[in-house]
Amino acid sequence: MPFERAIIKQIRPNVHLIDDAGESTCYLITGSEKALLVDTANGYEDLNEIVRSLTDLPVIVVNTHGHGDHIFGNVFFDEAWLHPADNALYDMFFGYAKEEMDKHGLKPCPVKPLPIGQSFDLGGVQLEVVDLKGHSAGSIGLLDKEGRILYTGDGLNTHIWMQLDHSLPIAALLESLRNLKAQHGEDFDYIAHGHAKDLRGKEILDWMIRGCEDILAGRTENDLPYEYFGGSCRQHPISDTPGEVIVY
Repeated sequence: MPFERAIIKQIRPNVHLIDDAGESTCYLITGSEKALLVDTANGYEDLNEIVRSLTDLPVIVVNTHGHGDHIFGNVFFDEAWLHPADNALYDMFFGYAKEEMDKHGLKPCPVKPLPIGQSFDLGGVQLEVVDLKGHSAGSIGLLDKEGRILYTGDGLNTHIWMQLDHSLPIAALLESLRNLKAQHGEDFDYIAHGHAKDLRGKEILDWMIRGCEDILAGRTENDLPYEYFGGSCRQHPISDTPGEVIVY
């Protein structure tokens, strides 16, 4: 079934990547009994309909953090899970969208508190919640040890924004990434982040750690300006590929 915005790519026998017009990426993971949807993109088209075109299983919705481009599709579901540290972000972004939602008779679904360490059993597929705070205070990842994939939203991303008012200091992100490597570095080979077009290699984690260390040590003499809707800041490259940066 064709959709106006969604570009669907099967990246594993039980995993579909759903790219929302190049603006945000979510993932549908299926087990034998349940499915889990990682993030819900921008909400411009009915994500529940898209999911139902891929599976008839009961669906658990998990938001990796509270930014609009990862939660607005929640309006098409009955409930979702979110780390409580991002509840205020969730409310803020849906507050921005209230007028538009009212036009279409939509409203955000309630969110359930998502603790670090919680596990979701989909039937033959286990996903564990891991701490990725930094981009936001409540950023989390979902680790599939059997599938060797870590789903990271924006918490571990090749173009991560750390300049936002509600982002934590770079030192906090570095601590999260170091802890992730120490606790789970041998548990995954691939990263599926919230703006990816395919799986990426786990080396991104080391790139991010090195980038944070560079910024904190002042190795930023070649960093370039970065312009965004909130003003000007700076960007630090984490690889030789243009656009793979930490924005700070």
